[in-house]
Amino acid sequence: MFGRQQDQLEYTGEETPRRSRRWIWILGITILVIGAIAAFAMVRGGDAAKKDASQAAAAPKGGSQNPTVTVAVPGKTTLQTVVTGTGSLAARREMPVGVAGEGGIVTRVLVEPGSWVGAGQVLATVDRSVQTQTADSLAASIRVAQADLRLAQAELDRAQRLVANGFISKADIDRKTAARDQAQARLRVSQAQFSETQARNRRLDIRAPAAGLVLTRQVEPGQIVSSGSGVLFRMAMGGQMELRTQLAETDLQKLHAGVRAEVTPTGTTKTFPGEVWQVSPVIDPQTRQGIARIALKYDPALRPGGFASARIIAGGVTAVVLPQSAVQSDNQGNYVYTLNADNAAVRVPVTTGDVTEQGVAITGGLSGNERVVLTAGAFLNPGQKVIPNLQKLN
Repeated sequence: MFGRQQDQLEYTGEETPRRSRRWIWILGITILVIGAIAAFAMVRGGDAAKKDASQAAAAPKGGSQNPTVTVAVPGKTTLQTVVTGTGSLAARREMPVGVAGEGGIVTRVLVEPGSWVGAGQVLATVDRSVQTQTADSLAASIRVAQADLRLAQAELDRAQRLVANGFISKADIDRKTAARDQAQARLRVSQAQFSETQARNRRLDIRAPAAGLVLTRQVEPGQIVSSGSGVLFRMAMGGQMELRTQLAETDLQKLHAGVRAEVTPTGTTKTFPGEVWQVSPVIDPQTRQGIARIALKYDPALRPGGFASARIIAGGVTAVVLPQSAVQSDNQGNYVYTLNADNAAVRVPVTTGDVTEQGVAITGGLSGNERVVLTAGAFLNPGQKVIPNLQKLN
């Protein structure tokens, strides 16, 4: 037992110096780390102080730095007043064609939709067998009346030669003259009746009232037609088309007959030139809209009943044009900022016009030679100095 205690004392004596050396190393490393951190902090603090000092030296004495704004000298531009609308295509002058005469059984139909026809051209024929017989009978009556007239005239001529010799009385001459006149009258009646029958027979043919394009056909051979059958054909006079576009009352005020237009049918990118030929004199009290009619030349792509859009060039105006970002508004009205000779902001009241793809038209307040602030106007105050960045408007 005494031996064990001695061994334990020897062991404890050797371990104590080792632990002391270990703590010395840990303490030394900790001191080195703390010193390194302190040195790094001192270096960073010095750099920040130098930076703050340089910024303070660069800052103007009056306070914060002046803002930079984009400015431009707009000049004046010619703007086109464009009115857009949509509507339906139709024949400019549509001609409904029906039966003008007595009617009957249709024997032939000579045209199809899309056919071009001339004035008076036959579109369909109606059976005229009975009417032909009547016309032949009247023609024979004319020949009989002509023969009676020749006989009456010959008898009158002979009587006039004999009256001088006293072989015939003056009363006989009067009777023969009256007989000749009656024969002439009967001939005229027969001729008038024959002409009337011929006219009626011609009306049996369904004819085009004017040259144009056949749009629809609603009759077939064998069909019985009469004056009550309604419309058998529809035609576009001269093939002329139009777009009937609904426009607001304010837009109609800008239009007049003769202004140019561009029409684009739905389903195609092709544009057709035209011109407004009529502006509606009446406004719908419910919708506050009216109709502008745009005349178009014939093209197969322009189909009546189709839908199309229109771009109407209603006129032009020369004015200062600014982007919308340059125009500000408040309780006092619309205004812009311009820069004076000292690059200080000046508030200028303006009168605005139409808003187009190019910008806002300024109709009053600017001459076009000012330096106008295009952006950041909402953050400026009158008299505030700025740094201008001059740009050129397109």
